[in-house]
Formats: sequence, C-alpha cells, structure tokens
Amino acid sequence: MNSSKNNEFFETQVLGHPSGLFVLFFTEMWERFSFYGMRALLVLFLVSSLGIGGWDWPRENALALYGTYLALLYLTPIIGGTLADKYLGNRKAIIIGALIMTLGHASMAIESNPLFLYLGLLLLVIGTGFFKPNMSSFISILYKDFPEKKDGAYTIFYMGVNAGAFLGIMLCGYLGEILGWSWGFGLAGIFMLLGLLQFTLAQGIFGEAGNKPNVVNKKIEADDHTEIEDKLNPFTLIDKILIVIVATFGLTWVINDPLSKIGDVNFLEFGGTDYSGQTIIITLILFLVLIATRIARYSKITRDKMIAVVVIAFFIIFFWASFEQAGGSMSIFAKDYTNRILSGNAAFIFNIVDVIITVVPIALITWVLFLLFKQTFKKYLISNLILGFSFILIWGIVGWKIYNNFNTYSYEITYNTYKTSVDKDAKPQIITSETAVSENAVLGTQTTVIRTANEFAANDKLSIIDIDKKGVKFKYLTEDQAANINTSINAKIVRKKENEIEIPATWFLILNSLFIIAFAPLFSKWWESKYNPAPAYKYAIGLFFLGVGFAFLAFGATGIPRGATTASVSILWLVLAYLFHTLGELCVSPVGLSYVSKLVPARMIAFMFGVWYLALAIGNKTSGKMGAMIDVITEKYDIATFFLIFTFVPLIIGVIAILLNPVLKKLMHGVK
Repeated sequence: MNSSKNNEFFETQVLGHPSGLFVLFFTEMWERFSFYGMRALLVLFLVSSLGIGGWDWPRENALALYGTYLALLYLTPIIGGTLADKYLGNRKAIIIGALIMTLGHASMAIESNPLFLYLGLLLLVIGTGFFKPNMSSFISILYKDFPEKKDGAYTIFYMGVNAGAFLGIMLCGYLGEILGWSWGFGLAGIFMLLGLLQFTLAQGIFGEAGNKPNVVNKKIEADDHTEIEDKLNPFTLIDKILIVIVATFGLTWVINDPLSKIGDVNFLEFGGTDYSGQTIIITLILFLVLIATRIARYSKITRDKMIAVVVIAFFIIFFWASFEQAGGSMSIFAKDYTNRILSGNAAFIFNIVDVIITVVPIALITWVLFLLFKQTFKKYLISNLILGFSFILIWGIVGWKIYNNFNTYSYEITYNTYKTSVDKDAKPQIITSETAVSENAVLGTQTTVIRTANEFAANDKLSIIDIDKKGVKFKYLTEDQAANINTSINAKIVRKKENEIEIPATWFLILNSLFIIAFAPLFSKWWESKYNPAPAYKYAIGLFFLGVGFAFLAFGATGIPRGATTASVSILWLVLAYLFHTLGELCVSPVGLSYVSKLVPARMIAFMFGVWYLALAIGNKTSGKMGAMIDVITEKYDIATFFLIFTFVPLIIGVIAILLNPVLKKLMHGVK
C-alpha cells in the first residue's frame, strides 16, 4: 500500500486520529460487547435451575464446556490469520468472521434446545478465528507508513475493547438474569450484527488497505544468521507429522473432555479404560520434542531467543489458568456464595453508583460517536445511521435498567412443603401443582424473598415456577400461565419489605474493565519510567497480584462449612479479588506477542505465534479443568481451600519467574 492511499485514511480527524480508526473502534467494541456479554452468562445459565430457564448442569460439566470453548477460541485464530494472509485479506476475513459470529449468537438465543447452543458455540469459535487476528493486523497495515502514530492508535483501539466488554457484561448480563437467558444471548447477537453492518458499509474509508492478502516479508532483524537459516531450516517431514499428530491428539482431548461428561461419549475410552490422561501427556511430550528439535537447528543466539519465548509462554499458561476463573468458578461464587442483597441506604447508594458507572462511560462514547458523525455522516450515511441506532438502543436499555432498579419491590412469601420422613434433618420438598403428598407426610411452609416490579398486597396469592438454590430467583406466572404449567408452586405474599435490590451475579465481571480504565494510565507511566521492570519481573508481579486476589476470596470464604452449596459472604471479597486480578493483568498484557515478534526468526514467526496461542489455549482449558474441581474440593475440604490453590500456585510460579530472570535476560541477548 502506498503513501497516497494511507493519506486518504488520514484525511479526516477525530480526537487527533483518523476517522477510519473509530470505525474499527466501534466494530471491535460491538464484537467485544457480544463476546463478553455471552461469556458472562454461559456458566450461570448452565448451572441455574431448570425452572428459571437454566439447564441445572453439575458445575463440573458446565466448567468443562466453558474451558473447551475458551481453549478453541485461541486455536482458530492461527487458521483464520493464515487464510487472511494467503487468500482473503483482512477485510474479507473480518466480515466473514463477524457474519459467522452473528449466526452463532442468534443460534444461542434459542437456548432451550441443546443443539442450537452447541451450534452457536461452534460458530462463535469459527467466527472468532477469522475476526480476532485480523482486526489487530488491519490497524498495523493502515499505519504502516506512520509507525510513530501506531501506539496511539492501538491505545484508542483497546479502549474500544474495554468499552465493549464493560457494556456487554453489564447489559447482556442484566437482561439475561432479569428477563431471561435468551434475552441476554439475543442482545449479544443484535450488536454483533450492528457491528458487522457498520463496518461493511463504511469500508470505503480504508481505501485499498486490507483488500488483498498480505505478502509476508521473510526477512527479520532477529540476528545476523536469520536469512541464511531460513533457507537451511525448512520444516522436515518428521516435523509435519508431529504437527499433525499433536494437533489431532490435542483437539481430540480438548473436545472429548466436555463430551465425556455431558454426552456420555468418550473417544478416548478403549476396553472400558479411559485413556484421556495418557493422551494429553503423550501429546505434550510430542509437542515439546517438536519444539526442541526445531529450536536445536538454529544458531546459538537465535536458539536462546526462542527458548526465552517458550519460558514466557510457560508463565502465561499459569496466569490465564487462574485469571479465567472469572467467568467460571468466580461467577459461581458470586451466584451461590455471595450476599448480593442490599437494602435501605446500601441499596440506594449502590443504585446511584451503578447509574454513574453506567451513564458516564456511555456518555463519553456517545460524544466520540458525535465527533465521528461530524466527519463522516454525509459520505457514509447508512453506516452512521446504523451506528446511531445502536446507541439509541443502548440508551433505551440503560434507561429501562435504571428505572427497573429504582422500582423493584421486595416481598416476603411463603409456600408449602412436605417431608416424607419425621427426620428433622430431612430436606423439605416443595409442593407443586402436580405433587402427590402421602398421608404420613409432614407438611410445613418455607419463607423466601422475591423481587419484582409487580405490586402486591399482603395475602395476595401468586404462582411461581421455581425457586433457585438461594431462593432469590423465581418466575412469576399469570393465572393463565399457571393453568398451563403442571409444576407451578402456589405461594402467598406475607408482607412488603424494606426496599431491597439484588446485584446480578454478572455485575462483578464489569469491575475488570472499570479497573483497567482507571489504572492503565498509571501502569503505562510505570512502563515508560526508569523503573520499568524486566519481563520476568512483570510476570512475577502479575502472578503475585493474581494470588493476592484469590487470597481475599479464600479469606472471605473461611466461614463457609465443608460441602456447602450456598452462603452469603460480603461482596467486598469479590471486589478486592477483581481489583488485584486486573492489576495482575496490566502487568502481564504488555509483554505478550511483542516479544514473539522481537525474538524469533522469520521462518518461525507463524509457528511461534501458534505456540503462543497454544499456550493461551492450554491456560484457558486448564482454567476450566481446575474450576471443575470446585465441588470435589468443597465436599472434601471447603471452598476456601479451593481458592487457596489459586493463591499458592501463582505465588510459586511468580517466585520461579524471579529466579529465572538472570537466565531469561541472558537468553534474550539484549532484546527489550
């Protein structure tokens, strides 16, 4: 792409950056809105009671599927990026990816049918493979002749990432928990579609950039031997066979894990014996052999640098295995073990704070939208109208959310129960409209609190469809609906309580985005100062922060007895955990992929990017595997012990990172 084409992109300015950058900003924002909105709901939906629309899965099964989904999300970009470079170009790949993801979200909105949910997840994995790697590389192409502006461009772009994550978790999570899961999943799909349309209709602003496949420059200034080594070190037949075996075995194991738990299908069971453990061990050994034999063929300097990448990738596995508990076991902790009920002044203060942290970011983004309108409205009318409509929709949902939070009432209700035994420790069973109660059953009543926008008076009768574990989730039925549902529960209003609110379990996930926005400028100044730590120290600090976050959760959970499936600990512990986890993420995220590009020779760039994404996939799959241990550890010990594992593992790996710093520094041969 020549400079004249680049200059067209730079013709109109918004906040000192090209207008076209903000087209990418909003496209990425809506994609992240969709991704994080769906991610916030997935595990909660799977483990919630059937009556309130969930699937009532065991936590182990839900977290197995969650881990596999996250792992596959980091594997498909290797394929999508390669196809874009060789055949499609960035722009076609982005559009294909966004279209496939829109279909995936639409499929997930039909959540009552398992086939549609699984199809939706598959489409999201495939679509992300096309979309994710090409958005970032597209910016690199657009700014090729203006490298001095690239850092600022990526800063703006990643603000879009965090804005999308914040809005998606807040609004999809709220609708999913308050109105029903399909509302949350469906909203994610709507904004993915709006992002696709906005990008497609504004493509002219990019000139010819990203239309054609990229020509990969094989030369790289890694060291003086690189270009010669590229010619002398091709992938051998054994290399290619190992790659096929490792990819086949690894994917089989990743996909087989949830299948064996959920569908009773085990591809790795032979003769009644499950060989899953042996399979993944053999796969990892073969993978290490592949890396070792490839690296060994390079000169010492190049070999050292590539070993440094492998060491850094090792740290990243442990970081993400713990960090990604956010959408898994930490969401379960928020749902079942945290006291999310606030009343009186506490409820009022929370509502005010929630309004501020909701309205202020959206107002700022709307202002950016207005500035973009002024520059591009006439030339890209339909794209801007779609973008404008998306914000009208956002403001409408936010307005309804605020109104609903201030106008939700709390009622104490009673419902009938029975015991088939006189044993005082026997758990009471709920009497539904189809329950046949035996003559010797012990009848009784239970009390719980519901929250609804409907107004009731004392002694009013109502029908509800189910009561979740903590009694705070229910579905209110009209008389006509109750007549058509055999399992409805007859209840009676006892009294209207002091104004109470229930914080959605998904709300805590927005703290990550808020803390990133608040602390990223401070960390940026730290990295630019003379106190900028070495890479190993950054990872160590990040892992220490991560461990401290889990230590707060472990401390907060100390009073929960062994085997408990519900509790009501303070929300403070979750808030502190997300704070320290975010500080850890800010330490780790700057290192990442930049070191891969700086340290490895051209011939190995694609392969080592694959290694990096594989490390992320292993970390995310491990997060699901470790999270799935929550019930086993809680029953044998307690949930505090479960979180202590995630406290000590990052701390130990952080110490190892510090000890390895001299070695890593030597291996990097001056690369910073």
